[in-house]
Amino acid sequence: MTSQTDTQGSVTTVYKVSGMSCGHCEGSVSGELSGLPGVTSVKAVASTGEVTVVSAAPLDDEAVRAAVDEAGFELVGQA
Repeated sequence: MTSQTDTQGSVTTVYKVSGMSCGHCEGSVSGELSGLPGVTSVKAVASTGEVTVVSAAPLDDEAVRAAVDEAGFELVGQA
């Protein structure tokens, strides 16, 4: 069920987020997740509900959930 990929000292994880419907939504989620320690890249896509996060190490699921909640959306799980 995990879609984490380790590449040259970084981890790429794809999360499913419900409620995103526009570019503003993508920006809100990206902004919150970008603030997590170790995160180097975030790409949110409203049309698929997927958020791809690249980080230096695996992220704590509760920290990700809290950041998505702060943006006003719901973390459904990993894609």
